Amino acid sequence: MRKSLFKKWLIACILSTCMVFAVQGQRIAPNPQPLKDVIAALEKKFRVSILYREQLVQNRKVTPDTAGCNNPDKALSTLLTPLGLTYKKVSPTQIIISEVPIPTDKKENMPAEKLRLLHGSVRNEKNEPVPGVSVIAIGADKGTVTDAQGNYSILLEEGLQKVYFSSVGYSSYIASVKIEHLETFKNIILNSTITDLSGVVVAVGSRASQRTFTNTSLPVDNINGADLISTGQLTLDKALQYRAPSFNTVNMPVHDATSLSDPYEIRNMGPCRTLILINGKRKNPGSLVYIQTSPGRGETETDLSAIPVEAIKRVEILRDGASAQYGSDAIAGVMNIILKDRFEYTSFKANTGITSKGDGFSIGNSINSGVNIGKKGFANYTISFQKESRTNRPGKVDAEQDNIDLGDGTAAGLEKVKAYLAQFPDARNVNGTPAITAARFLVNTGIPVNDNATFYANAAYVYKNIQSYANYRTAYWKQDPYYLLHDTAETYLGFGPTFAGDLNDYNATLGFKQEKASWTTDVSATIGGNKQLYSVDNTWNPALGAQSPTTFRPGGYGFHHIVGNIDLTHTINEHLVIAFGTEFRNETFTIIAGDRASSVGAGPVSFSGIANINANTANRFNMGGYLDVSYDVSKSMLLNATARQEYYNDFGGAFVWKVSGRKKLLGDKLSVRSSLSTGFRAPGLQQVNLQIVQQIFTPGMGVQTKGVVSNKSMQAQVLGVPALKPERSQNFTAGIGLRPARNFSITLDYYNINIKDRIILSSDISHTADNNTELDTVLTANGIIGVSFFTNGISTNTQGLDLVATWKNIRVFDAGHLTINLAGNYTLANKLLGVVANPKLIEEAGQQVFDYMQEALLLTSRPKFKTILGSDLSLGKLSVNVNNTLFGPATFRSAGLDRNIKMVFKTKLVTDANLGYQCTRWLGVSFAVNNIFNVLPEYVLKPLNSYGQQILNDPVAFKRNINAVTFNGRYHIATYDGSHFSQSGTTFLLTINCKL
Repeated sequence: MRKSLFKKWLIACILSTCMVFAVQGQRIAPNPQPLKDVIAALEKKFRVSILYREQLVQNRKVTPDTAGCNNPDKALSTLLTPLGLTYKKVSPTQIIISEVPIPTDKKENMPAEKLRLLHGSVRNEKNEPVPGVSVIAIGADKGTVTDAQGNYSILLEEGLQKVYFSSVGYSSYIASVKIEHLETFKNIILNSTITDLSGVVVAVGSRASQRTFTNTSLPVDNINGADLISTGQLTLDKALQYRAPSFNTVNMPVHDATSLSDPYEIRNMGPCRTLILINGKRKNPGSLVYIQTSPGRGETETDLSAIPVEAIKRVEILRDGASAQYGSDAIAGVMNIILKDRFEYTSFKANTGITSKGDGFSIGNSINSGVNIGKKGFANYTISFQKESRTNRPGKVDAEQDNIDLGDGTAAGLEKVKAYLAQFPDARNVNGTPAITAARFLVNTGIPVNDNATFYANAAYVYKNIQSYANYRTAYWKQDPYYLLHDTAETYLGFGPTFAGDLNDYNATLGFKQEKASWTTDVSATIGGNKQLYSVDNTWNPALGAQSPTTFRPGGYGFHHIVGNIDLTHTINEHLVIAFGTEFRNETFTIIAGDRASSVGAGPVSFSGIANINANTANRFNMGGYLDVSYDVSKSMLLNATARQEYYNDFGGAFVWKVSGRKKLLGDKLSVRSSLSTGFRAPGLQQVNLQIVQQIFTPGMGVQTKGVVSNKSMQAQVLGVPALKPERSQNFTAGIGLRPARNFSITLDYYNINIKDRIILSSDISHTADNNTELDTVLTANGIIGVSFFTNGISTNTQGLDLVATWKNIRVFDAGHLTINLAGNYTLANKLLGVVANPKLIEEAGQQVFDYMQEALLLTSRPKFKTILGSDLSLGKLSVNVNNTLFGPATFRSAGLDRNIKMVFKTKLVTDANLGYQCTRWLGVSFAVNNIFNVLPEYVLKPLNSYGQQILNDPVAFKRNINAVTFNGRYHIATYDGSHFSQSGTTFLLTINCKL
């Protein structure tokens, strides 16, 4: 079997390679030729270095007539003059191409008395003059370039002007200059792009004045698209797991619909407390609520895997509460996904991979391409297809306990179980990642109306199909008396129900942005949705007997929102900027009924369908407005304040605020920053309205049918469950940034987050053992067997530290560069505050809406700490990336585990490597090996007290508890509740990238 899979993988590699070469083989050199290719030929011919901005040569083609030119001056003059370009020699071997400068004495359409002279110099960090810098007055249709001494001069109209400085090898810079005298002097310092992120503008943080990464008053991570791709992971969420220290996610084993989108967390806050933006606009959350015993239980998330990694320019993660700036869901922070914009080249990528166990075979391809429209416009698109086979990591099943839990418990029954397990030690269970087929489409556009106004739009669509398996029903567990799933002539071995999910996720934004004088206006409309439909096969519904089908359509869920934004920014002067705006959002959540056969009785074995009585559509809207003020007290000190008012038609209003500041010391080598804010999160429409029945595995008790009732339902009311209300938070952060050298920086940030009235999905509430309480009376009178519901049950405190250190541009030999990154997150505290808010009826019956199992899932199931140490080496055509991720301990307390014991996953180090080689200018190859040393999760049982120690000392009791958390050995690596990282082990990925 393994040889067969390896052959498939090898064939796929060969086919992928042939496909790429076939594409290349069809290329015919155009006549005329691309300007970039002609310039490259001149560089080689005359042994000079010719520098230019990419935008100057993109999509330009020429018919070269330079064969007779015996020097670069004549060749370049012949080549560039017809294109309106010129060049400057800054050294005997270095030439810079630029636009033909506009003469400063050309005063078209402007009376001379209204023009004023702006002049100055442009230098780099070493205080060296930078020649050939393009200087463009935005919106004024004027420009020039700096001379050999880095000086520039340009005539501009009076008033506040935005001037754009750009040059090859340097980060672009936009300066706001107030022109009010006959002469205005402005010196500029440009930073090298390989030195730092100073020229990269942060789109998250303040709504008033955007800052660069080194100047923001809040901690912001920057992860570029190339870094995400180099992880060798196939989706954005899994790539972030190995790039962002405070971000955690993991594949869940056999969790039905959870497999469509794995839960993730930032700072242990749950998936629904991080707001996801695309190009600064809110992305729709998913429609699924996690109700299984997994991290993120009771919450929804935004499907990060819907965004193809190849379409991402960078990801900004604001590690601070931002409800005041962006509204609900931003308690833990904001993740802003910036899409690729200006077209540089077409990239076609093909990849294939497999695990060291011979399963998980994957194959995929993608294309990223586009076109530039004028000087600033663009249309960039990405198409991606991916197919992955399932993995399987089953364990050896314990016969004695399986006979007790699933067999008849007799001695004769035990012999039957042993005979079965002798033939199938894993009880034919399939435990691992599902088979996935995904198609992703994305487009990002910007179309300038004039120099200071742009229409922009982006849209994304993903279709995903997953195929997973429920627990295998062995012959001694479940029967097939009507021969629906096996032939009468066959020996009955049992049956393995399958679960399939179809996900459609989409979002689109259309907007208009204008910069005029000191005002910036941004108006946009966004739509987004997520729809999931399920199917169950190879099972039957006992309630229908011999008439039962074996394939069912259990229904699904849908979510849709429409968001409108109006944002205005006004630059009052060089020190003070204000912003204000409003957002309107309309949301719709739908519970889709399944076919009748899927909901009759307890439903089909493995997964119950949604009955018509529980199908529902709910809708709500909200409006919010904010005011943001950014004030530069001095060149070194920044203050920022934001206030926001929200109104929901079902929950009323919420007012939140935020203040932050930053102070630079020691000549900008040291910065101190801090923020204090309040926040909120409105209950998800899904949490308010969810009402279903499902079959859920409970450790130590097998598979049980349990229900979730809506918070607004009659059942919730008779139990005394109060209506949901928004969560409230208080966030405090404080940090320092140290930059002792140009290529070295380190930041350390402390955070403290209090959440009041945190929304949870309660534990299962059912009859008491004695059946003699008022709760039992109410449950019996209303026909309730056991239910869970959403409630504002707890308050929590989370504290931790984030560390980010970077050492860049380390010289290796003559041409190599090495970058070393160290990033870490350490959780100081993640604990309950006060007591659990139990409804009176439930409290008096001695039951809890928040039990020890849920406490572990919400507060300790993610790593106590995570540290990422990575190195990126570029040496000529060769690139090497090595990443070491240290996952700290994580603690679970499963329902079947004795209350006096906890399960602790050990600290583990996972090493990944990616080797890349640029074979030619158009062809590159990379080979990634993730988890090189095949490190797997490993756990131990630890006592909470002396009684727990006695249990662990007793071999029989110890074995019973191990069986409870592994379903009698079926889940021996990662338990049914999950683990702190993936259980797949070593994986290989070969990628071929062709630049067309």
